[in-house]
Amino acid sequence: MSDLQIGLLVIGAAIVLAVLVFNWIQERRFRRQADAAFQAPLGDALMHPGAVPRDTHDRVEPALREPVLDAGRFSEKAEVNEPHLHGATDHPDAVPARPNPVAPPAHPAPTSSAPPAPPRPASSPVAAPPAPYDELIEYRIRIGSEGMPANVFADALNHARTLGKAVRWFGLPVGAAEWEEVQPWRDVHYQQVVVTLQLADRNGAVEEEQLAALCELLQAMAQTHGLRLACDDVVDALERAQAIDRFCVDVDVLIGLNVVARGEGAVNLTRIVREAESSGMVLGGDGVYQLLDSRSEPLYALCNHDAEPFSAEVVDGQTSQGVTLQFDVPRVPDGLKVFDGMVAFGRKLANEIGGILVDDNLRPLTDTGIEKIRTQLMQIYERMEARGVPSGSRRALRLFS
Repeated sequence: MSDLQIGLLVIGAAIVLAVLVFNWIQERRFRRQADAAFQAPLGDALMHPGAVPRDTHDRVEPALREPVLDAGRFSEKAEVNEPHLHGATDHPDAVPARPNPVAPPAHPAPTSSAPPAPPRPASSPVAAPPAPYDELIEYRIRIGSEGMPANVFADALNHARTLGKAVRWFGLPVGAAEWEEVQPWRDVHYQQVVVTLQLADRNGAVEEEQLAALCELLQAMAQTHGLRLACDDVVDALERAQAIDRFCVDVDVLIGLNVVARGEGAVNLTRIVREAESSGMVLGGDGVYQLLDSRSEPLYALCNHDAEPFSAEVVDGQTSQGVTLQFDVPRVPDGLKVFDGMVAFGRKLANEIGGILVDDNLRPLTDTGIEKIRTQLMQIYERMEARGVPSGSRRALRLFS
């Protein structure tokens, strides 16, 4: 063997010996730790009567607490005072402790022969419904107090009528759960009042001056009587008003069908009036016959071409240049069906007097022309539905007034 090989053998043997010694030391240390960890356990308090467990305390029996209801106060962020339920803690993440089960007594107490009384149902508070506010077409002002007499709104209510737009006043009486229309002459006190201004109608969109005037009017009243007042954002209301007005202009359509005599003749009004009345149409104070729905809202109207309107008494043989059937598209519910009924009535009139059904340009209305009108109506009604203003709905009647 060379010196190099001998040296490598010695080094290898030294390394092996060092590993063995290290393993022996580690084994002894781990054995001591295991002996300390797995020594004999302490006495069990449940197994040894004389033993007393540590950290003892008195037993706390579970108890039921009645919830406390807070009627709430007027807030600028909420339309209605909702009842608030207070538990054992006000922290939103707190979780009530689950009561421990109670073991039955060893000797139960004697029971009475009388049946136990039924538990009383917990009374639930009646929350007031939201104020009648249409966020799509109205601007809102909220007024709050501990109790506002109705007569404090008399002057403001009269001045608001001059603003040029529809203003609605609703109040929530103290202790009541239903909103009502504010009537200044009544002996009633309100805890909340909501005043709304319509943002658009057939006269156009509301102006900034009108919104400002209403706010200033109610702010002066609130300051005089010590009331709390919150006006909605004016800029947002003006943007909504412009958008609503553009939509209304696009769908505000009036369809007219005319019944005229053939050639240079005239139509017989007596026979036309007879047909109108037999079809259920009624004569209005403006001299126009109308077919009304169950709400007394007109479905379509019949008016005279001549300057003289219809009267209650028509002279036998009286004639006219023609009559017109008018259909106010956005104000009529189930418009396609109503339009079909108006076309059928127009054709019946034309046959009765020997005339012809024509459009506004005095061109004869064919089946193709009528179907084209129906297609346009379908498109209008789809747009109204998508906008949240169904034809003939209360919202539509307010916008197209």
